[in-house]
Amino acid sequence: MRMELECGLPFVEMVFAHRGIERTISNVLIDTGSAATLLSADTALELGLEPELTDVIRTMRGIGGEEFVYEKRVERLKLGDASVPLFTIQIGAMDYGMEINGIIGTDFLTAIGAVIDMKKREIYVSA
Repeated sequence: MRMELECGLPFVEMVFAHRGIERTISNVLIDTGSAATLLSADTALELGLEPELTDVIRTMRGIGGEEFVYEKRVERLKLGDASVPLFTIQIGAMDYGMEINGIIGTDFLTAIGAVIDMKKREIYVSA
């Protein structure tokens, strides 16, 4: 799958599926420095992933500081031909000063066996 560089960062489109709703989300950052996969709260609401009393609340820490997120299990995440069913994602405000609708973290990249070729701007699934 082709990655596009914006502000020097690799972005892709990813498919999120939940409760029968499937959406292709653009501006999803490939971030090997993020342990978890994250979806913006605005995008999550479009998929019916609103917060519920039973959701687990976590504190996400990064270079930008701390952010509270809630966790949801989605029916499927898909990147190119790679797909993972019943995957737990985090949902948060993602107010980072640029348009980012989601972050693909190491959890998902490991689950699909991703190989990232920055020179070719491609992400592959290992055999």
